[in-house]
Amino acid sequence: MQEVKKTIKAIIGLGNPGPKFHWTPHNIGFLIVDELCNQYHGSWQEKKDMHIATILINNQKLLLVKPQTFMNLSGQILSQLQKQGIKQENLLVIHDEIDYPFGKITLKDGGSARGHNGLRSLIQHGGDNFLRLRVGVGRPEDRAHVGNFVTAPFQESEEAVKELIDQAIITMLNSKVY
Repeated sequence: MQEVKKTIKAIIGLGNPGPKFHWTPHNIGFLIVDELCNQYHGSWQEKKDMHIATILINNQKLLLVKPQTFMNLSGQILSQLQKQGIKQENLLVIHDEIDYPFGKITLKDGGSARGHNGLRSLIQHGGDNFLRLRVGVGRPEDRAHVGNFVTAPFQESEEAVKELIDQAIITMLNSKVY
C-alpha cells in the first residue's frame, strides 16, 4: 500500500446512532472506531453532536469521532472539530462502500461522494480534502433496495464482520497515515 503524506488528527467513523443500526453495513465506520477505541484503551464521551475518544498510536494523539447526527448530516460536526484545530486535511473518514464486494478495503485521498450521503454531507460542509478508508460491504442486486440493505443487519456472519473490522484496522496501521 502506498504511503500517504498527511497529518491525521481525527478518525471519523460514519454511521447512524442507536441500537437499531448498530450491527449494519452503514455502521461499519462506527464499528471500526469502536474497536480502535477498545484496542488503544480510549473511552467514549458525549460532546454535542458526537461521541469522541482520544487514543495514542505510535505516540501520536488521535481523536476518534462518531457523529450522532445520523449519516445524512455527518458534516455538521466539522465546525466543532475546526474549533479544536482539526482541518479537513487532518481527517481520515471510515465509511461503508457498496461498490466494493464485502471485505475489499482501500484508502483514497479526496474525490466525490459517489452517492454516499455521509460523504456528501462532509464535502458540503468542508470540501473533499480528506482521506477515506472505503470498506466494502457489498450491494443488493436491485439498486432500489440499497437503503434497506445498508440499514439492515449484516447478512455475513459475526465472525466475518469482525474479521473485516480487524482487516480495516490493519490497513490503516500499515498505511502510516499518522
